[in-house]
Amino acid sequence: MMASAFRELLDDVCLPASIRTAFEGRSDESHARWSRIVEMGLPGTLAPETAGGLGLQDVDFVLIAEEAGRAALPEPVVEHAGVAVPLLTDLAGVSTAAAALLARAASGECRVAVVHPRNAFVLDADRASHLVVCTDDEIHLVESDARFLVRELSIDALRRLFSVDSTLSAETRIASGASALAAAARALERGAVYAAAQCLGLTERMVAIAVEYAKTRSQFGHPIGSYQAIKHHLATVQVKLEFARPVVYAAVTRVRDLDARALAAVSHAKLAAADAAELAARTAMQVHGAMGYSWEVDLHFYMKRAWALAGAWGDRNFHARRLQGLLFEDRVAIGPDRTFERNTEGTTP
Repeated sequence: MMASAFRELLDDVCLPASIRTAFEGRSDESHARWSRIVEMGLPGTLAPETAGGLGLQDVDFVLIAEEAGRAALPEPVVEHAGVAVPLLTDLAGVSTAAAALLARAASGECRVAVVHPRNAFVLDADRASHLVVCTDDEIHLVESDARFLVRELSIDALRRLFSVDSTLSAETRIASGASALAAAARALERGAVYAAAQCLGLTERMVAIAVEYAKTRSQFGHPIGSYQAIKHHLATVQVKLEFARPVVYAAVTRVRDLDARALAAVSHAKLAAADAAELAARTAMQVHGAMGYSWEVDLHFYMKRAWALAGAWGDRNFHARRLQGLLFEDRVAIGPDRTFERNTEGTTP
């Protein structure tokens, strides 16, 4: 129900027309969109009820991330609510500063962004009141006046990325050692699986755009969608999407685990969803013909977001190599008798 309500909200405040005006710099509706998102309570989706949040689980939030992708939402809802807030929750038990900030972040009173070695460029860092900086074995909490930002180029102009330079000290450190390593590792897994979920939504949107165009564009007296070549290409993308979606949904159930099988599931999800989005972008552009990448067609907003997310929270090289290592180092057993989980009686559920 929440995902459905979020879709209705985005259909109201994040239409292609508003995305286009933001791309062209003719208006900035970001503050208004963020206010509506806060009114829904989305920043606190994964925060515990004791901190003023909704107390939901990652399996709930994955649907929110999917809808954010479908709309190519410019605001960092996924990064704030899906990565930063759970990271603060993990650290609240060892840091009073993290616990104090958690309630403010869950209410949407402030924005929090995460700096991670695997995601060094931070989305909307200039609008974040606090940065949670993950280093090798420490985590630091840095306020807005103690950082230096450099704007970085992105293929998606609505993903406002920044590299961050901040002074880290014992005063800014909120966790170290094993607790810091585990919290940072979970942040990476969440970031990757929620980027994959956004790719699912983007794939769905690009297929819908291509299908609608194929219904209205005619060649030789018939809509191009009536030709088998077009149907087959779009059907291939839809199959790719339907095979990627359960992979992402399965991975999110293990996103808190840091064992080998959980890491393999997250990498598999990121690869499968990014591949589906890439195929959707290429196919939709081919369906549109030469105008597919033109500025006049809305398709490029979603293509650019898909390409940008493919490199977020671990690019293809990182996840493919990690998956390869887990499989061939025999840390994740595969085979017809080992692929599926088994229950305590030894039978496949």
